[in-house]
Amino acid sequence: MNAAPPTVGAPQPLLRHRDAIAIIVGIVIGAGIFKTPSMVAGVTGDAGWLTVAWILGAVVSLAGALCYAELATAYPHAGGDYHFLTRAWGRRAAFLYAWARATVINTGSIALLAFVFGDYMAEVVPLGAAGGALWAALVVVALTVVNIAGLRASSRTQNLLTVVEVTGLVAIAIAGFAAPPVAPAAAGAAAFSSAPPLGMFGLAMVFVLLTYGGWNEAAYISSELKGGRRAIVPVLVASLAILAGIYLLVNLALLSGLGLKGLADSKAAGADVMARTFGDAGAKALALFVAIAALTSINATMIVGARTNYALGRDWPALRFMGGWHATRGTPVAALLVQGAIALALVALGALQQDGFEAMVEFTAPVFWTFLLLVGLALFRLRSRDAGAERPFRVPLYPLTPLIFCAACAWLAYSSITYAASRNAVHVSLIVMAVGVVALLVTGAKRTPAAAADG
Repeated sequence: MNAAPPTVGAPQPLLRHRDAIAIIVGIVIGAGIFKTPSMVAGVTGDAGWLTVAWILGAVVSLAGALCYAELATAYPHAGGDYHFLTRAWGRRAAFLYAWARATVINTGSIALLAFVFGDYMAEVVPLGAAGGALWAALVVVALTVVNIAGLRASSRTQNLLTVVEVTGLVAIAIAGFAAPPVAPAAAGAAAFSSAPPLGMFGLAMVFVLLTYGGWNEAAYISSELKGGRRAIVPVLVASLAILAGIYLLVNLALLSGLGLKGLADSKAAGADVMARTFGDAGAKALALFVAIAALTSINATMIVGARTNYALGRDWPALRFMGGWHATRGTPVAALLVQGAIALALVALGALQQDGFEAMVEFTAPVFWTFLLLVGLALFRLRSRDAGAERPFRVPLYPLTPLIFCAACAWLAYSSITYAASRNAVHVSLIVMAVGVVALLVTGAKRTPAAAADG
């Protein structure tokens, strides 16, 4: 009997719990935690309310994670959000989400993080005037190759990068608590001596929740996790506990090392506190940690992002070339190649812009939070429609928990749209989705046999 070709296969439970936790933590901890503490300090204007914002961000994220845990255990699939949206709202709505992920959300994140990595590496190893873009392109190619090599190779790479990344944040915490006492002018008033206006606290929460963002990507690896359908629950809870602990530790350390006013006024709080404690060598070391943080998030985003392309290829005949799964390597090779090609194109586009990073954030955020709201609402719809279906895990305090999550998503979608409108960038999101509608019409409505088998 002939052996099955290596491209014929399906996702297999190859990931250990620690691998999955490293992927989730690696996605969430990116360059954001090195930037947002200063923004949150400036907006809240109070050390106590700053701490409350970061704790509240963890609570909202946990509410969302529990919703995803129920969906992922009831409907485990490599398509993640895409699969949930298909079951709840139909395949056309799911196609538009997958389109947004493939063209903007995931690939845009990869490109932006690649530029962060490139800018820092260009300082260490200059490659000319376009050194940052060249380094960005090189890292996209290199990590795509690592992921094509197989899930074991990419997960081991992720584990190592996450350890180094977390070590960098721990170094910031040590520097903050070991720094010389700050001057009274930089310390600021006592905690809870003043309360920020509700609108300003809302803006602080936007920054906080964006920094926590990324835990939802766990849905894409739920079918590849060892331990059965409930295995994703402890992975999500453990990941968010680690993230909340790290974020609180870093913020308290920055407050200790710089003071509230010093933190709010800082453009690079981590580098400033490292320089105060360890001198210029500490600041330079932090630059390396920021580059590694970007590298970690790129690799993790590639792992989960290609799973959307894979699910899309299985459902739509015109895109079936992305629906192959390499049985030996345990990875969707064609989907990874498509993702890498789009990310490279965005790197090239970003190299031509004056501020490509900011522009990409402006038009991706409204799309992302709108679709995440639809995923939250999908829990209510699927519970009602599939009342008799097996659910290995149920959200605690239903319906309060998913209502909190949906309200947060709606708030962030509105805030993102308002912010993008103030920057005259809303039209870009509309253009991307309009092209997605055209692509939907071109691909046709016929389901592939694989999609029909999945139900």
